[in-house]
Parts: sequence; structure tokens; C-alpha cells
Amino acid sequence: MSERRNAVNKSKIEWCDHTWNPITGCRHNCSYCYAKRMTARFAGDVRLNLMAKKDYSTEPAADNSENVFILDKPMLNETGNTLVYPFGFEPTYHKYRMDYPEKLKMGNNIFVGAMADIFGKWVPGEWIRDVMETCLDNPIHNYLFLTKNPERYTEVGVPAGLENMWYGTTITCDADADRFNYLPAGCNTFVSIEPLMGDIVSKHNVMFRQVDWIIIGAETGRNKNKIVPELQWIKDIVVKADYNSVPVFMKDSLIPIVGEENMRREFPKQLQHSEISPKLKAKLFDGCASCKAHLRKSEMITLLARSKRGEQPKQFGFMCRDCFKEFCKDLGLDIPELIGLAESVTIGPGDEDE
Repeated sequence: MSERRNAVNKSKIEWCDHTWNPITGCRHNCSYCYAKRMTARFAGDVRLNLMAKKDYSTEPAADNSENVFILDKPMLNETGNTLVYPFGFEPTYHKYRMDYPEKLKMGNNIFVGAMADIFGKWVPGEWIRDVMETCLDNPIHNYLFLTKNPERYTEVGVPAGLENMWYGTTITCDADADRFNYLPAGCNTFVSIEPLMGDIVSKHNVMFRQVDWIIIGAETGRNKNKIVPELQWIKDIVVKADYNSVPVFMKDSLIPIVGEENMRREFPKQLQHSEISPKLKAKLFDGCASCKAHLRKSEMITLLARSKRGEQPKQFGFMCRDCFKEFCKDLGLDIPELIGLAESVTIGPGDEDE
């Protein structure tokens, strides 16, 4: 399995486009954690990996617990294949993955740290700041963070007031629902209520006035039948969200409970559109030679020229379709019968009679 497929994945998580895992591992020890189960499949022999001390370094954890790991380059097994999680679910900083957002040319909704709690109390602040700096350097993407330790958002000083930065916290039941109070002010915030294990509405109505998005999901995998959310719990969340105009995204795990016809898959407006990298934008867009409007090249007429028969025509510019029509009229030329041109050209006053 290639390193790229695991560092930045086209995500199977319904509410994002990609996952990016510059930091992996977690010490919350949640019984329902899918990520911990997954790392066991791609860790290799952790005991042998730990013996390869020249391939990694360690540093103290932020909470003075056991040391955390640093990889400057991928660790390989004896056959030369990448070990995606060489230390299992122990916190690991994969420095070589920091350039992956730059490689995605179209803007995406990126879930940062799907295989970790990046804001866990053990994660060094420098790691978090490195991740944030990379996000700021690649602003075409929307970045979504999720933690069970939202106090650290403020503690490390995450960037505030940016439309493309989204800070969330995980809630499962009434006992931990107050985590939303620690989401940073002046930022886009959301809660992921997954797995939903109890009624959380009765004591936490204020949450629905403070967050910008709510995600709801049930337990999955081997434990999916241990705690099945009651339909009324879900209804109560949706009613409160609707009252406060907060979009709701239901994960597919709720289909057996609410029915496909009642599923809500709503996104905040900021997460509904894609930006384009400057490099790709230069390839896809150009200015009209006449009116200077900046449009997609595919929506304009390509201007070509050659000086003699047999010479390969040279492209020298573009012209929007309305300007091209006027250009032809001014020179007394017939408008070429190009595919899509006739229906796209704007007819000016009096043109119908010509």
C-alpha cells in the first residue's frame, strides 16, 4: 500500500473529501475507536520497528507521559514497502507528509488527523503549529479538525477568523456534551456527535446556538449493535438544530434508524464550493483579449494565427464569445459555426433582424 494513499486519502468519511494524517496515534483509549483497529493492520512488527533507532527519533510528550515519535521519512519494512503506522497507535509526527495539501490542486474539505487526536494533551505544541502553518500556506482548502480535548485550541492559539478553518469536538453523550464550551471564539465550529450514546439535548440547548454545524452518527463495526441510538434522540437534535438554523449532516450509520428518505446531509455554505490553486488557475483561466474579463479558457474562443500554409498555427490569446461575435461583425466576417458558439452568444438589441 503506497504512502500517498494513507497520508492523504480520498476519504470514505462522508462529510469530507480527503483525510490528511501528518500526525497519527492517540492515547484516549476509546473502546469504539476505528482508527486504533486500523493501525494494527498496517503497523508491521512494532517490536522490530522500535529496534530500527536510526530510522526515527523521539521527544518528550507535552503532558510528560511516554515519549512520542518523529519520522523525517517513511519507514520501510524488509521488502521495501512503507510502514504506514510503524509504532502502532503511538503518537507519531510524519514530517514528510507536510507537503501533501500543496499537491491537491483543487480546493477540498480536508479532515486533518483522522487517525489521531492532533490536539491530545500529549501532542507537542510545535507539531500542532507546524500543521497550522501548512494549512495557512495552502488556503485553497477547507481544514476540519476534531478533538476530544478542545481546550487546546485556545491553549496553542489556533488561527481565528478564517473561513476555511473549522474546529470541532467529539460528543457521545450528556456526560461529555459540555466540550462545546471550549470551542474557540471567533471561529467556525462544529460538533461530531458520534457515536451517539444518549440524549444530549435536554441539558445542552445552548450548544445549538454556538456551533455552525452538527454531524450525527451511530456506532459502527463490531460494536454497532451494543448501543443503537433511539430515534427520538436524533429527532431532538434535528429539531434544535433547525430552530437555530444549524445545518445537520447524518452519517450513513443512521439509515437503519431514520430511513434513507429522512436522512439529512447538509453542509455549511463555506464547505460547499471548491477553490483552485494559483498554478492550476493559471492553466485553466485567462483574460479576454477585448473586454479583459477573466474566464475559463474552455468557455472562450481560442485565437490562433499562422503566416503561411502548412505552418502549425500558434495560439496567441483568447476572446470571450460575445466579444468574438462583435469582432467578426466589425470586420465584416461571418461568425464561424463552432460547436456551442451559437447558443452561447448574447444577442444584442436589433440583432434579431440582421
